[in-house]
Amino acid sequence: MSNSKIEEKRRGLMLVMSSPSGAGKSTLSRMLLAGEDDLTLSVSSTTREARPGEENGQDYYFEDDDSFQALVDEDGFLEHAKVFGNRYGTPKKPVEDALKQGRDVLFDIDWQGTQQLGQSDLANDLVTVFILPPTISELEDRLRRRAQDPEEVVQKRMAEAESEISHWAEYDYVLVNDDLDDTFAKLRGILEAERTRRARQPWLAGFTRDLLNERSD
Repeated sequence: MSNSKIEEKRRGLMLVMSSPSGAGKSTLSRMLLAGEDDLTLSVSSTTREARPGEENGQDYYFEDDDSFQALVDEDGFLEHAKVFGNRYGTPKKPVEDALKQGRDVLFDIDWQGTQQLGQSDLANDLVTVFILPPTISELEDRLRRRAQDPEEVVQKRMAEAESEISHWAEYDYVLVNDDLDDTFAKLRGILEAERTRRARQPWLAGFTRDLLNERSD
């Protein structure tokens, strides 16, 4: 075999997780990020006010409407949408840079943003997962236990849950989060399988060429 060293560097992927609010995707995201060195969270821009404990640049990039619109006009977002009266968007350049460097990017976005990513230039890098609650009543209980949102917001989110769940069939994978540890294990399995897709491992072309030439060396 040739002595030339083959760099086993793959292209990163975009892992999208969507769900109705309260179905557990934020908890699953934190668990996944804690155990995966090659996975980074995509930080979204938003026009909503920061909640207690949230930091600009870490949880979100908090923008006013004018600065957000300026980025839209400059084609600076991979996707953007209006949710519950506030605007959200995914800055394009950090994602493109990460994928080229072989790092995966995790997205915590809704079905609207997922559809836009699927229509973007990076659609081939996309892997989508939808998280379902075991029951609607359990979903409502989870929202109330969070104690972050006022009652009218809880009711609004519950009214939106049916619409969001109706988009489940648009995703590559669907997980019912009735047991957090089991759901997390399945999520990690999805990530590992998608990382080994042939299209994400360009080094294989050189490796197999050397394999076939080994007998003649």
